[in-house]
Amino acid sequence: MASLTDQADVKASEGKGSCLCGAIHISVKKMSTNMGVCHCQMCRKWTGGPLFAVDCGSNISFEGKENITVFSSSEWAERGFCNRCGSHLFYRLKQNNQYIMPVGLFDNPKDFVFDHQIFIDEQPSYYCLSNQTNNMTGAEVFAQFTSATL
Repeated sequence: MASLTDQADVKASEGKGSCLCGAIHISVKKMSTNMGVCHCQMCRKWTGGPLFAVDCGSNISFEGKENITVFSSSEWAERGFCNRCGSHLFYRLKQNNQYIMPVGLFDNPKDFVFDHQIFIDEQPSYYCLSNQTNNMTGAEVFAQFTSATL
């Protein structure tokens, strides 16, 4: 994946976000607004499914760094997560310090455009992002689980 500076046609913006428990806050100076999905086996093992992520370049700051644990997943990359809540924080390319981060960490998900998929050849046959599905709102999900527990 090319860095933001190599992609002149990619729209970029600032981004702010956090892990699930709030122990780590993220500030990105220049991140792509184009979001992609990785279907590789490592990402699927890491996330439990495909990784929906955005290129955040290298100008990132973390508040709560002491809560970040890093796993060197290959010679060229490492993955970071919150050691309090387990939120996946980043896939970082070691050579150029480029951070690819889960899009769900960021506060303004409506700003992203889903425009690419990588490792499509490793995508398992059990899902397809263009499938017709039963779509439920958060309220419908909570209503279903609340009524099931009564």
